[in-house]
Amino acid sequence: MPLPFLTADRPFEAADDVALPFEDREHWRRPYRPGPWRVATAALALLLASYVLLAAVVIALTASASEAGVILGISLLVIAAALRLLRMGVWVSSRGLRQVRFLLTRTVPWDRVAAVRTVQQPVRWLGLPRTLQGQALVVVRRDRATEEAAVLMTTHGADFLGRAEGFDRAADAVEAWAAENRPV
Repeated sequence: MPLPFLTADRPFEAADDVALPFEDREHWRRPYRPGPWRVATAALALLLASYVLLAAVVIALTASASEAGVILGISLLVIAAALRLLRMGVWVSSRGLRQVRFLLTRTVPWDRVAAVRTVQQPVRWLGLPRTLQGQALVVVRRDRATEEAAVLMTTHGADFLGRAEGFDRAADAVEAWAAENRPV
């Protein structure tokens, strides 16, 4: 079964002349591949879910169906969490910019975006409280001028830890989408 959210729409080629080589600009897409930390965590969660599913089958054969149903529900929650973890990231389309987090999704239309830029600042390491000096892609909104810029992705996040070149390409792609779709 193909999982389109796991891969970028096409491989990066250094000789690309077109910044936005997609025909269907209405379709939401992530302009980068999920990082190895995110994929490894989801794979471990799915491995755990397979053991829990096996436990549900054993419980269904030896004990009551209600207990097996509870264990089956737990395994389905773990599977849903793993799939949501793979879906997390920054998505773009001609309609706007979407940041998908684990429990929250925020969509900002391009007409509300004042700027998308890369800044040097302290960033969280894998989303934990520990901060390191790194780069972050931030979005500044027109309707919230007094607020601080919202961080979209960082060099030390689950997608780009140890992949500085990947972060640069993804940041450039998001900035290109913003430059083309944002009203002046």
